[in-house]
Amino acid sequence: MAFYSWKQEYSVGNDLMDKQHQVLIEMINKLHDAMKIGKGSVEAGHIVIEMIDYSVMHFSMEEELMKKFGYTGLSDHKIEHKAFMIKVDEFRNKINTGSFTLSMEVANFLKDWLTNHILVNDKAYSKVLK
Repeated sequence: MAFYSWKQEYSVGNDLMDKQHQVLIEMINKLHDAMKIGKGSVEAGHIVIEMIDYSVMHFSMEEELMKKFGYTGLSDHKIEHKAFMIKVDEFRNKINTGSFTLSMEVANFLKDWLTNHILVNDKAYSKVLK
Protein backbone atom coordinates (compact mmCIF):
# COMPACT_ATOMS: atom_id res chain seq x y z
CA MET A 1 0.00 0.00 0.00
CA ALA A 2 1.26 3.46 -0.91
CA PHE A 3 2.23 5.93 1.78
CA TYR A 4 0.06 8.57 0.09
CA SER A 5 -2.78 7.89 -2.32
CA TRP A 6 -4.75 10.17 -4.64
CA LYS A 7 -8.38 10.48 -3.63
CA GLN A 8 -11.15 11.87 -5.79
CA GLU A 9 -11.89 14.43 -3.08
CA TYR A 10 -8.54 16.07 -3.99
CA SER A 11 -9.78 16.94 -7.49
CA VAL A 12 -9.90 20.67 -8.18
CA GLY A 13 -11.94 20.21 -11.35
CA ASN A 14 -9.05 20.88 -13.71
CA ASP A 15 -7.41 17.88 -15.35
CA LEU A 16 -3.98 19.49 -15.66
CA MET A 17 -3.86 20.60 -12.01
CA ASP A 18 -5.16 17.20 -10.86
CA LYS A 19 -2.47 15.41 -12.90
CA GLN A 20 0.23 17.67 -11.47
CA HIS A 21 -1.02 17.04 -7.94
CA GLN A 22 -0.89 13.31 -8.67
CA VAL A 23 2.73 13.64 -9.82
CA LEU A 24 3.59 15.40 -6.55
CA ILE A 25 1.92 12.58 -4.62
CA GLU A 26 3.96 10.04 -6.63
CA MET A 27 7.14 11.94 -5.76
CA ILE A 28 6.29 11.87 -2.06
CA ASN A 29 5.71 8.11 -2.35
CA LYS A 30 9.05 7.72 -4.13
CA LEU A 31 10.75 9.60 -1.30
CA HIS A 32 9.01 7.48 1.31
CA ASP A 33 9.95 4.27 -0.54
CA ALA A 34 13.60 5.36 -0.70
CA MET A 35 13.54 5.93 3.03
CA LYS A 36 11.84 2.59 3.76
CA ILE A 37 14.45 0.55 1.92
CA GLY A 38 17.33 2.45 3.42
CA LYS A 39 18.47 4.34 0.32
CA GLY A 40 21.08 6.91 1.12
CA SER A 41 20.47 10.58 1.59
CA VAL A 42 21.97 11.16 -1.86
CA GLU A 43 19.07 9.43 -3.64
CA ALA A 44 16.56 11.03 -1.30
CA GLY A 45 18.20 14.37 -1.97
CA HIS A 46 17.75 13.91 -5.72
CA ILE A 47 14.06 13.15 -5.19
CA VAL A 48 13.59 16.22 -2.99
CA ILE A 49 15.33 18.47 -5.53
CA GLU A 50 13.21 16.99 -8.34
CA MET A 51 10.11 17.66 -6.24
CA ILE A 52 11.18 21.25 -5.53
CA ASP A 53 11.74 21.92 -9.23
CA TYR A 54 8.41 20.34 -10.14
CA SER A 55 6.65 22.38 -7.43
CA VAL A 56 8.04 25.63 -8.86
CA MET A 57 6.65 24.72 -12.29
CA HIS A 58 3.31 23.60 -10.83
CA PHE A 59 2.89 26.72 -8.69
CA SER A 60 3.65 28.94 -11.67
CA MET A 61 1.06 27.19 -13.85
CA GLU A 62 -1.50 27.18 -11.06
CA GLU A 63 -1.03 30.90 -10.41
CA GLU A 64 -1.36 31.67 -14.15
CA LEU A 65 -4.60 29.69 -14.24
CA MET A 66 -5.96 31.59 -11.23
CA LYS A 67 -4.97 34.89 -12.84
CA LYS A 68 -6.63 33.90 -16.14
CA PHE A 69 -9.93 33.14 -14.38
CA GLY A 70 -9.77 36.21 -12.13
CA TYR A 71 -9.46 34.35 -8.84
CA THR A 72 -9.55 36.99 -6.10
CA GLY A 73 -7.56 34.88 -3.62
CA LEU A 74 -4.47 34.79 -5.84
CA SER A 75 -2.26 36.94 -3.61
CA ASP A 76 -3.01 34.81 -0.52
CA HIS A 77 -2.41 31.67 -2.57
CA LYS A 78 0.99 33.00 -3.66
CA ILE A 79 1.86 33.55 0.00
CA GLU A 80 1.08 29.88 0.70
CA HIS A 81 3.30 28.81 -2.18
CA LYS A 82 6.12 31.06 -1.01
CA ALA A 83 5.93 29.68 2.55
CA PHE A 84 6.20 26.15 1.18
CA MET A 85 9.17 27.07 -0.99
CA ILE A 86 10.96 28.64 1.97
CA LYS A 87 10.56 25.39 3.92
CA VAL A 88 11.69 23.12 1.09
CA ASP A 89 14.60 25.46 0.33
CA GLU A 90 15.79 24.59 3.83
CA PHE A 91 15.80 20.95 2.68
CA ARG A 92 17.70 21.93 -0.50
CA ASN A 93 20.33 23.81 1.54
CA LYS A 94 20.82 20.80 3.79
CA ILE A 95 21.15 18.56 0.73
CA ASN A 96 23.75 20.88 -0.80
CA THR A 97 25.79 20.97 2.42
CA GLY A 98 25.52 17.23 2.98
CA SER A 99 23.58 17.60 6.20
CA PHE A 100 20.20 16.38 4.91
CA THR A 101 18.69 13.48 6.80
CA LEU A 102 15.56 11.94 5.38
CA SER A 103 13.06 11.16 8.08
CA MET A 104 9.38 10.42 8.49
CA GLU A 105 9.11 14.02 9.66
CA VAL A 106 10.09 15.21 6.16
CA ALA A 107 7.76 12.74 4.40
CA ASN A 108 4.88 13.59 6.72
CA PHE A 109 5.47 17.33 6.32
CA LEU A 110 5.26 17.02 2.52
CA LYS A 111 2.19 14.79 2.65
CA ASP A 112 0.34 16.92 5.20
CA TRP A 113 1.20 20.21 3.50
CA LEU A 114 0.07 19.02 0.07
CA THR A 115 -3.15 17.47 1.39
CA ASN A 116 -4.10 20.56 3.36
CA HIS A 117 -3.11 22.89 0.54
CA ILE A 118 -5.23 21.00 -2.01
CA LEU A 119 -8.27 20.56 0.25
CA VAL A 120 -8.31 24.15 1.52
CA ASN A 121 -6.46 26.55 -0.78
CA ASP A 122 -6.79 24.80 -4.12
CA LYS A 123 -10.41 23.81 -3.59
CA ALA A 124 -11.16 27.52 -3.11
CA TYR A 125 -9.99 28.40 -6.63
CA SER A 126 -11.65 25.32 -8.13
CA LYS A 127 -15.02 27.00 -7.66
CA VAL A 128 -13.93 29.78 -10.01
CA LEU A 129 -12.90 27.29 -12.69
CA LYS A 130 -16.26 25.49 -12.75
